[in-house]
Amino acid sequence: MTRRKFVCGNWKMHKTVAEAVELVRELRQRLNTQIQVGIAPPFTALAPVKAALQGSPIQLFAQNCHHEKQGAFTGEVSAPMLKELGCDGVILGHSERRQLFGETDEGVNKKLKAALEAQLHPIVCVGETLAEREASRTWEVVSRQIRGAFNGLAADAVGRCTIAYEPVWAIGTGKTATTGQAQEVHGQIRGLLREIAGPAVADAVRIQYGGSVKPENAAELLSQPDIDGALVGGASLKADDFARIVAGAK
Repeated sequence: MTRRKFVCGNWKMHKTVAEAVELVRELRQRLNTQIQVGIAPPFTALAPVKAALQGSPIQLFAQNCHHEKQGAFTGEVSAPMLKELGCDGVILGHSERRQLFGETDEGVNKKLKAALEAQLHPIVCVGETLAEREASRTWEVVSRQIRGAFNGLAADAVGRCTIAYEPVWAIGTGKTATTGQAQEVHGQIRGLLREIAGPAVADAVRIQYGGSVKPENAAELLSQPDIDGALVGGASLKADDFARIVAGAK
């Protein structure tokens, strides 16, 4: 089955509103969006970026959401709020959220259900640390995260999601999983999806790779049969680098 490639830029805690809008202007000039492309600015820039994207096929993603619709949760933003703002989707369970802010598989599951209810496109992040890989626990960790995230979801709900495999040891380190390492885990994820949601859903769900994706390695990574795109960190902050990655995905 041919799946449409999907590349999303995670800007993390970078870019003022003015800088974000300027980057969007540059991206609109440089990107040939024959594939699906999304960007995830910080919360403060979501509304002005949405305005700057008007008429563009580039989609708007948030970097996180809370699982409740509203309430006494100081500093949090709900999925319906993101939808009202014009977001197309949301990144959930990123390793930085898990490591730095204590997010759990159970918490990601709650957020995923909230995002789907709000009609947002979730990108669900999974991946192992260096210690876990060196202890040969990669698949144990990744499979636990996937089962936890999709616990209680019907097959059609799973089919509305994208998965991003991001080995934690490759995020922001300059290290990248080899093409073989990445494809091996992506293939295992596809197999687990068949078990969880059936062959049709498993064949349709996109599985992105994330972790020091750069213009120099994007085309090789994205040529693998089970790598359907990329979740790009630092390289998405420069229009030229991100455009070259998108070009490598075609």
